[in-house]
Amino acid sequence: MKNVLQILGNIPVRSSTIESLYPDLVGGNQKLRQLVRDGEIIRLKRGLYVVSPETSGKKLSEKLMANHMYSPSYVSMSSALRYYGLIPEAVYMEQSMTIKQARTFDTPCGRYEYLHISKTAFHIGIEMIQKDGYSFLIASPEKALCDLIANTSGLNLRYLKEAREYLEEDIRLDISAFVHMNEDIFNEYIKFGKKAESIRTIVKLLKYEQSRLR
Repeated sequence: MKNVLQILGNIPVRSSTIESLYPDLVGGNQKLRQLVRDGEIIRLKRGLYVVSPETSGKKLSEKLMANHMYSPSYVSMSSALRYYGLIPEAVYMEQSMTIKQARTFDTPCGRYEYLHISKTAFHIGIEMIQKDGYSFLIASPEKALCDLIANTSGLNLRYLKEAREYLEEDIRLDISAFVHMNEDIFNEYIKFGKKAESIRTIVKLLKYEQSRLR
């Protein structure tokens, strides 16, 4: 017999949505606790749950859960760069940007960190990825790099040498991919985001690297 929870797939939902699947039962909170105890659903935070992969038959998506955990938000920084295969190191915390206050959530599915970004810079360079019947918001490679630079304490890129060392040695970014990044997104971020001077240096490096290919 098919489990009624399977219709939810791997999309995080509010407790009221799960309770609506059991209209004949009273004591919805008790039912939720039972489902969590039995491993059929996972509690992400108060009032927000996701069906376990064993029950849904679908793999959990950290990016999708990040969008739902604290919204509006989009996945960014090292998490996005790793998703695109631009940095080699594994990322053990899902990093996102939000127009709300900074927050961190520890869940059975890992840690989720949210850093604040202004409303004017939020919309720049965001992409919607559609995958396996669901979609999530994530920064473009350019926006992810800007967010990472803007939120790295003590980082001040003034010269091309410093910028190259940061990309190649500090975060080990794929320079061959960097050369093909979109300058327009960097320039838009400079208008509204933090650390404009450091981003300008990144743009200068981008132009220099592109000129070497001609």
